[in-house]
Amino acid sequence: MKLSDVLIKPVLSEKANQQAEKSNRYTFVVARKANKLEIKKAVEEFYGVQVEDVNTSVVPSKLKSKYTKAGFIIGRKPAKKKAVITVAKGDTIDIYGAAV
Repeated sequence: MKLSDVLIKPVLSEKANQQAEKSNRYTFVVARKANKLEIKKAVEEFYGVQVEDVNTSVVPSKLKSKYTKAGFIIGRKPAKKKAVITVAKGDTIDIYGAAV
């Protein structure tokens, strides 16, 4: 798997921001087939930080339904894999990026 295909997007939530500020832990949505070593290499290459630990979890798919004029529409949100990356002390990842 190419390293550019491993990281999909960062998770931007209150819990993820709190972890980033307090304990240098950043959360990303990653490819389902990516393993911890590939995730570590991708983060180190793209963000230039030293990764200490990688924890992964697979979030199962969810059934979603909504009511419209045509009746109930039932669908499914896809499953995804999340990775929580702990970086070394002093290193930070600028997830929001500086707007130029």
